[in-house]
Amino acid sequence: MQADKVFIEDLRVETVIGIYDWEREIRQTVSLDLEMAFDIRKAGRSDAIEDTLNYKEVAKRLINFIQISEFQLVETLAERCAAIILDEFEVSWVRLKLSKPGAVRGSAAVGVLIERER
Repeated sequence: MQADKVFIEDLRVETVIGIYDWEREIRQTVSLDLEMAFDIRKAGRSDAIEDTLNYKEVAKRLINFIQISEFQLVETLAERCAAIILDEFEVSWVRLKLSKPGAVRGSAAVGVLIERER
């Protein structure tokens, strides 16, 4: 695993997610925290955006995907988001935390934390 990581914290997106009938009729917020392995040395030398992992492009891609998705489980959504990152960006490893704020009374959020590599 590579030491350098690019991260995105608390990316909030509204989507249809859940197993209950009432959840299928509303949009709920999910939150993503991402760490992605990427060697930043070339970008550090060149100061050029094309030499790094463009976190804005990663975020835009995930937002577009999540907004139109309608999964029942956060596990499914997390797996699909990790696959997008690994398949479409020059990332060899990703740690993705997907939270569903307010889903369980008394907790700030519930969700999953996964790590995947190419």
